[in-house]
Parts: sequence; C-alpha cells; structure tokens
Amino acid sequence: MERIAAVLRKHWGYSDFRPLQREAMECALHGRDSLVVLPTGGGKSLCFQAPALVLPGLAVVVSPLISLMKDQVDALVDYGVAAARLDSSQTPDEQDDVVDAIGRRDLKILYVSPERLMMNGFARFLRQQSLSLVAVDEAHCVSMWGHDFRPEYRQLGLVRDAFPGVALHAYTATATEHVRDDIVEQLKLANPRVLVGSFDRPNLVYSVERRTDALEQVREVLDRHRGESAIVYCIRRADVDSLAEKLSGAGYHAAPYHAGLPDDARKRAQDAFIREEIDVIVATVAFGMGIDKSNVRAVVHAGMPKSLEHYQQESGRAGRDGLDAECVLLYGSGDYAVWRYIIEQSESEEARTIAHAKLDDVSAYAAGAVCRHRGILKYFGQELAGESCNACDVCLGDLELLDDALVVAQKIVSCVYRLEERYGGDYTASVLTGSRDERVLGNSHDTLSTYGLLGDFSKKLVRDWIEQLVGQGVLTREGEYDLLKITDRGRRVLRGQETPRLLKPAAPHTAAPRGVAADSWDGVDRGLFDTLRVLRRRFAGEKNVPAYIVFTDAALRDMARRRPSSLEGFREVSGVGEAKARQYGDAFVAAIVEACESRSLEMNVDPTLKPVPKPERTRRGRAVRPTVDLAKQMAYGRFDRGESLANVVDAVGKPSERVLEYLLDYLCEKKLTSPEPWVQASLFARVAAAATRLGLARPISILRELEGAITYDEVQISIACIKNGGDSP
Repeated sequence: MERIAAVLRKHWGYSDFRPLQREAMECALHGRDSLVVLPTGGGKSLCFQAPALVLPGLAVVVSPLISLMKDQVDALVDYGVAAARLDSSQTPDEQDDVVDAIGRRDLKILYVSPERLMMNGFARFLRQQSLSLVAVDEAHCVSMWGHDFRPEYRQLGLVRDAFPGVALHAYTATATEHVRDDIVEQLKLANPRVLVGSFDRPNLVYSVERRTDALEQVREVLDRHRGESAIVYCIRRADVDSLAEKLSGAGYHAAPYHAGLPDDARKRAQDAFIREEIDVIVATVAFGMGIDKSNVRAVVHAGMPKSLEHYQQESGRAGRDGLDAECVLLYGSGDYAVWRYIIEQSESEEARTIAHAKLDDVSAYAAGAVCRHRGILKYFGQELAGESCNACDVCLGDLELLDDALVVAQKIVSCVYRLEERYGGDYTASVLTGSRDERVLGNSHDTLSTYGLLGDFSKKLVRDWIEQLVGQGVLTREGEYDLLKITDRGRRVLRGQETPRLLKPAAPHTAAPRGVAADSWDGVDRGLFDTLRVLRRRFAGEKNVPAYIVFTDAALRDMARRRPSSLEGFREVSGVGEAKARQYGDAFVAAIVEACESRSLEMNVDPTLKPVPKPERTRRGRAVRPTVDLAKQMAYGRFDRGESLANVVDAVGKPSERVLEYLLDYLCEKKLTSPEPWVQASLFARVAAAATRLGLARPISILRELEGAITYDEVQISIACIKNGGDSP
C-alpha cells in the first residue's frame, strides 16, 4: 500500500484515499476476487488502475463502449501511464502496434471489449502473457436486472475458465442488492469481497418539477449555469431535436445527440461538448455512458427516466469532480405511458416484468414529497444519515404541502371507488373537476356524488395529485390501460387512518445551491479560475483531448486558491502529478503569476494555515455561525462605511454567500429600513411593491416578478429592510 500511495501521488497527484478505495486496492494486490460498487465520481477506476502499476504483468480492463475506453486511455497516457486499447475503431496498423506492445511487455493496462477478450485467438494470446488482474468495468451490464443490460457481457462468465489463477474484479456505480448477487453469479466470482460505498452524492442538489413549459423550465436551469457544461435528457428523439433547435435559436450553445443521427453528427456533438466548444448537449439516454466529463454542473431530465438506476446513473454525470452541481427532473403524467409503450415494444417478456416494476419505482419517486436523497438511498437499500440532506427541493423548503391533503385525497379515492376502479387518471380528474366532456356525460358520471368535488381546481392540478397518490401507494395502476385501483393504504386514507402528502404548486428554486459544496469555492479567486480554464482549453485543443483530461475543475480551483509561483508549489495542487507538472507546469505557473501581479493577489497561499471549518447546516441550508466571528466583526465595520459586498468579500477573505449573511444580520441588528448603498432606491421600491402583492415568504416569486431587473441577493437585502419597517407592505 505504500507503493500504491506513491503511485497515486506521482501519477494522479492525490495524497489520500477516498472511501473504500484502500480496501478495493488491497483485494487487487492480494489477488482476491472483488465486487466494488462506488458512486459516480467515487474513484472506482483508480481501484484497478493504481494496483496495475504496482503489480507485475498486464492488467486487462473490459469496457462496454469505445468512447469510454478512448477517454480512459487518453487520460492514463496524460498521467504518464503505459496504457492502450484495442477496438474496432482503430486501423489494422494501430491494432498491430498495440499487440506488439503487449508482446514486448511495454504496457501495464489494456482496455478491450467483452467480444474482443473472449475471441479464442486473442484469449490464447493473452494466456501467453503475464496478467496481473482482469477488471470488468460497468459490471451492471452483466445482469438482466441491471439498468443497462448487455447480452455480450454474459459471455464474461467464461473469463474464469479462460484465465485460471487470475483474479477477477467487477466495478460499477449502480447496483441494487439483486443486481450485485447476479453479477457475482454471472461472473463466477470466487469468494469475492463485496464492497459497497454510499450511493449518496451530497454535492448534487436534486429537485423535481411538474413539466408545464419544458423550454422555459430548462432555460431557467441553464441560465443558472451560464458558461458551464450541462446535459439535458429527453425520452424521444423528436423531443431532442425540437428542444436543441429551440435552445440554439434562443442563443444557447447547444447540440442534439441521439441514435437516429448520423455517426459523424453524433461524434461532432460529443467532441464539441467534451472540448467545451458548446455548453449544452440535448440527448436521449443513448448519450453519456462513455463520457467521463468531470465538470458537468447541471443535468436536466425533460422527461421522467426509465428507472431509478437510470436516474442515479444519468444525474450522476453531474459533479463528478465532487463540486456542487444541480439535477432537475421535469415530469408529466404522460411520461409513464410513453415508457410503458417503449417497454412493450422493445423488451422480452421476462425483461418487461422487471422494467414495469422499475418504472413504478421511479414514478413514485417523481410524484413523492420525501427527501430526494433519502428516496434514492432507500431504493438501493441504504439510509440517509440525519434528518435533512440540505440538498433537495424538499429539504430546502421549495415545496409547499397542501394543508387539507387528507380531505382532497379522500375525495380522489372516493371518486375512484365510485367509478368502480375502471378508469385511468385523466378520466378520473375530468370527473372530479366537473368536466362537460361528452364521454363523462355519456357515461352519466355527472350524476356521481364525486362529480365536480374538486371543481375549484384545474384538471392539471388534480391530475398531479392523482399521480402523487399513486407514487405514495394510495392508488395503483393496473392493466394495459393503467386503470386506477385502490390499495390497502388507500382504504386507510378513506377511513381517515392515514394522511398522505399532497403538494401545492410552488415556484422553482432559482437561487444557486446553498450549503452543499460552498466550501469548494472558499479562497478561490474566480477571475483566476476563469483564466486557467481558458489556458486548459488551449492545451486540450492542441492535444485533441477533452479539457478535463488536462485538469479537472477541482484542480483548477485549488490552483486559484493556492496561487503557486513555482513548480514546487504547483506540485502541491490536488490533482497535479509528476507527468502533468512536466507537461503543463511552466505555462500554468506563468499564468498564475501574471494574473496575481496584475491584480495584487497574494501568492503561495497555504490553505492548511487558513482552515475553513465545514459548516454545520440547518434545515434551510444556512450555516450556523460560531459564537465569535472576527471576520463578521471586520465586515460590520466596513458596512458602517458603506462599502460594497464585493469589497467586503475581498477584505475579510470569506465567500460571498457568507458575507451576504453578515450583511443580512447587520441590517437586522441595526434595524435599518433603507438598503442603500447595497440596493438602489428605485429597485427597492419595486421589491416593496411586489412584496405587497406576493408577500415576503417567497423571495423567489419576487425575483421572478421583476424578470431579471434585480439579483436574488438584492431581493434578500430589500426584504430584510422591509421587515425592519422600510416601505412595509
């Protein structure tokens, strides 16, 4: 393990292990079969890559996609690792060169497809080599219960016989207990050590919204991440084409991606995205499995995914660098039926049963009102530590619950009963809202006691409530036409023995994620970070590789935090190994020095001398401040002099979010009724007028009302003064 630690530092620039990496690497070193389940971004690739450099011989890695193999090998070569791949996209000469390198024992890691590995001639050739291990990446593809089952992976069960005495290791980011058991059985793992990390991704902020205007809802998310990478998933190819065209027409740098496009068009879109020539890729689920782009800051599902495994995998493509990212799911009542149709058309009878069960689970998640992180963890058999995740719409208070949910639920369930459980959700909503539709009148359902019981609400809202009751197990769908049936829980609701949760329509959360990974920006000069991004893009273009292969966003942030003025200091940056220091060190250090000198920034900052404690988070995600806060006292003095927020941020060395909290506390303690100089008087008057109509409890609604004329911070400052009596509504 000491040699492993040295390898990690030399090639990858890491000084410690992530959870379960040490245990997984020990299995590889000791030749014990293993199954390793780590979340996306948890560093599972290092679990076999690092031991491969320490063990004698060649490590063979099985991977399902050419694009995934190419990115992994490109990254390894850039780290100074002797790695190569064999796949059908290479020319015969390129393949011969790789085979020759294997024969000369020049390689440490070889990536291949399952078909290639099990070719008789190739397997025989590999048996003549000295193999250190065989790693099966994306191992969930082995199982029919896995979310991305691939029949060609089934033949990997022959690996045990083809390479006797060689340890076999399986790795995946997504696997329920059922899938894990199936992987062990299919791959014939011998007494494997099973290591399962937490499925929780605390840096991801999850939210779910009913889809009303997909274009505008997607734009709201993208506008919060201008200039940053985002993925938008759609269910159907036609939706991809339409949405990508509309986004491009609105000025977004977006491109479509789906299996119906020509190969060269898909490749251009994918390459442009990973090289940061475009910000947004709009895609079906055909996109992403082979993409290792670490700095995706937002993933939007414009339609409900096929399963929670798919959602965990697809949303998990955000924030792979461990930094904050946003995941928004937009769903409509028709999504369930669309997926049912697709499943019926494309799956075998055995697979359909599995897929239908998974579809019910993800539908319940989308329609539910429980903590999103908790819901995902529960699906994978784990529990969330603590009461609140502080990283979803439920725990951040963005959802409002209906006060009389029991009464509304009883009316809905009673209507299903009066309709003799023979109709679907849309028809039931029509009856409850008093529709004069010919079908309702023709069936004489306007004479039912439940007809028009919810006539004060829109049909769409009632339809939403029906979906929420299905999601909570009060109602269920059955049969080809998804007829609503009452469950045992539904009968308890009718008797008043149990109260479900129903949601009020609520404005989406438009502020930047709070308290999730705020410390990842602590001490980072954002101007320098942007400068380094441009330099990274230039190197990536010259080498024809994705930008994140040069350096991750996390590495750039650490550079902009430490601001080293020498190569020695540059090597201390997290993510900078010897190979990268040799290739890029001079250019990046020169850029850092030039930027710091031109702006009088301190260089060679040691973050360990300025520890930033991990904030204790409350339900609303705001940090609990220490009893004595010298930075706060300094900020108060500068507020007394009327200094701007930006100046105070620079002076006290705290994140802008923290300094805003100082200002809000300052306004409260001083009982100030005017927000000047931090908010102009004319803007303050507009906020006060909007607050008169909308109230003070939902600043997001005020922000939306003013349509971009004011920032969220300025709204908060104004509200603080209104509460003190300034132009009080």
